[in-house]
Amino acid sequence: MSGRTSGDRSPKEYFGLEEIGDSPVERKLTELKWRSTKRRLFTLVGLVGVGVVFGLSLEVIGFSIGELITQWPQFLEALTMGESPYFPPGSFAIPFTGLSIPFVDVGEYWEFMVEENLIMQLESGGSLLGLGLVPPLFYEGVTIVPGAMFATLAVAVAGSVLGLPLALFFGVMSSERVVPYPFNFVFRGTMSLIRAIPGLVWFLILIPLAGVSTFTAALAIMVDTTGYLGRLFTDELEEISDGPIEGIRSTGASKTQIVPFGMLSQVFRQFIAWIAFDLEHNVRAAIGLGLIGGGGLGLELYTQRQLFRYTDMMACIILIFLLAGSVELASQRVRSYLREEEEAGSETGVVEAFVNVPRNILASTLGRRERP
Repeated sequence: MSGRTSGDRSPKEYFGLEEIGDSPVERKLTELKWRSTKRRLFTLVGLVGVGVVFGLSLEVIGFSIGELITQWPQFLEALTMGESPYFPPGSFAIPFTGLSIPFVDVGEYWEFMVEENLIMQLESGGSLLGLGLVPPLFYEGVTIVPGAMFATLAVAVAGSVLGLPLALFFGVMSSERVVPYPFNFVFRGTMSLIRAIPGLVWFLILIPLAGVSTFTAALAIMVDTTGYLGRLFTDELEEISDGPIEGIRSTGASKTQIVPFGMLSQVFRQFIAWIAFDLEHNVRAAIGLGLIGGGGLGLELYTQRQLFRYTDMMACIILIFLLAGSVELASQRVRSYLREEEEAGSETGVVEAFVNVPRNILASTLGRRERP
């Protein structure tokens, strides 16, 4: 007996791997066993670490099963009972049977939507959209008053369009192909700072500039779009091919000509796909900004929550679902169409791409595939 304790043994001896041998195969097998053992140890340590962090997180948020059980009857009452439940009950009486069929009274949802103008209203007199853009001959003096749903969509669209030029500028200037290292990190750092601050915080920061309004919400989305979309643009530009760039450079083109014709032309479809995805994100962000005063459906939802009118809250939630789902569907159709065109190797130009997208969205939705 050697008399050596476990503390005197090497890791390989401790785990039973001391018989290494001289064969390359044996050495390779031993190395693989040692790596497998290390992976198991690291996995175990990682799981323990995650468990500790999870336990501390539950402690910080005050998680309590007992509280959930205590509040459960109150939650059930808010769903279908009470003065203003989430799902207002109704019933349809079957003639001559004395029986009735229960259902959710969606009429209460619609009544609230119309009363609070959550979608839109038509009023006689005035001008279309109140802007005086269309002669009365075409609309016979009808005024369209956009509701909260369109206010939310307007915030997202306005913020996205305002942020797009800034995102393109920062995205291009952050690429090492345009601005050499380390000067490009000035623009990368700016975008990183923007992304580090959530859109809700940007809204609070910009309140002294434009007040608590939908305009401030659009500005917050503009700043947020600059950081996130700019980063995506930079990543796309870093992966382009050098061939077209060298070809244009060989003709004596300047830097300002190489960027649009040698670089941006290669990633045009990817840029459009990311813009569509960003708009989808910004619609949801606009709803969240409404909860803190940014207007639209979010503000209406918060107001009804303060009044504990769960029926009216559900009406707002239904419209939020319809709005976000519609924009997401349109965004997916745009990206799907662009992927199909890229795989087919189409040479569709910039103008044609914009003109044909709406038609192909409709064709794709109806199950047809049309090519320009």
